[in-house]
Amino acid sequence: MEKVVIVTGANSGIGLALCERLLTEDSHVRLCLACRNLERAGAARAALLASHSTACVELLKLDVGSMQSVLSAAEEIKSRYNRIDFMYLNAGIMPNPAVDIRAFFKGLFSRNVINMFATAEGLLTQQDRLNSDGLQEVFATNLFGYFLLIRELEPLLCQPGHTSRLVWTSSSNARRSAFSIEDIQHRRGKEPYSSSKYASDMLSLALNKHKNQQGLFSSVICPGLVMTNLTYGILPSFFWTLIMPIMWLIRIFTNTFTLTPYNGAEALHWLFLQKPESLDPRAKYHSLTSGLGKNYTEPRRMDLDDEMTEVFYSKLVELEKAVRRQQRERTADSKHYQQYLNEIQ
Repeated sequence: MEKVVIVTGANSGIGLALCERLLTEDSHVRLCLACRNLERAGAARAALLASHSTACVELLKLDVGSMQSVLSAAEEIKSRYNRIDFMYLNAGIMPNPAVDIRAFFKGLFSRNVINMFATAEGLLTQQDRLNSDGLQEVFATNLFGYFLLIRELEPLLCQPGHTSRLVWTSSSNARRSAFSIEDIQHRRGKEPYSSSKYASDMLSLALNKHKNQQGLFSSVICPGLVMTNLTYGILPSFFWTLIMPIMWLIRIFTNTFTLTPYNGAEALHWLFLQKPESLDPRAKYHSLTSGLGKNYTEPRRMDLDDEMTEVFYSKLVELEKAVRRQQRERTADSKHYQQYLNEIQ
């Protein structure tokens, strides 16, 4: 039976590299590229079919940062498929990252250089904003949109006698110190990306506790330091030109500098081959590359608190209720407005 695999953010970077690796591993998967830009997704599909001409590669419009888009995409998924085997939650944003240049150069010539590049700790801040749903944009895109999508797709993910898998692309930048249970959207902080990634780590653990008995298993990966559009957007292009030789040199001494999307997708691909019952729900699976260029996956324990994780899950459920109520009110208002337009024409 062919596996149904949905990959968000599949039009470039790690997502596209993962799709290529999945089709190479199993040409019979039914692969769905879930992207907000269908034109770019179409180009990615064409590239995949150029090397896998008999593959089944489908497109789905999904903007995880828009709750209406999430709900519409969920309805489309339920109309297409009767189950989901894998859902790779890969798309994410880091808007307007700002770098502390002084801290950057200080760290560049210190013993902390590897950790600085690997985690961006003390180096990056981002400017977040509210989206059209009244949610913090980073929180909505990197975390809550996925939570709503999962809840909508439970009939396909939680089926008797069937195992479904969620795989989150997290980050080494996911730090407990950046997250506050009193401010889950990170409205008052300056590290929304780090906060949202730590939140996804907690949500993965909570989902395993609540849904494993229903056949749904969740895992978290870290792709390492990968050069993607998101990474290149952090610094001006001339900085990357200057420091790339240094990064390739550092790679000899550390395994976290995966650098290429193909290498960064290692843990995502590795999890595709594993039995979920054998995986540790408290582990983050890291894509690693040796100095000689060998790719491998290594589990590392996440810094998670069970009690806070449960409180966080409850807060998400409550927020979901509020968002659904808001969406129903918007739909009703839209119908009334359309009725008014019909009456005056």
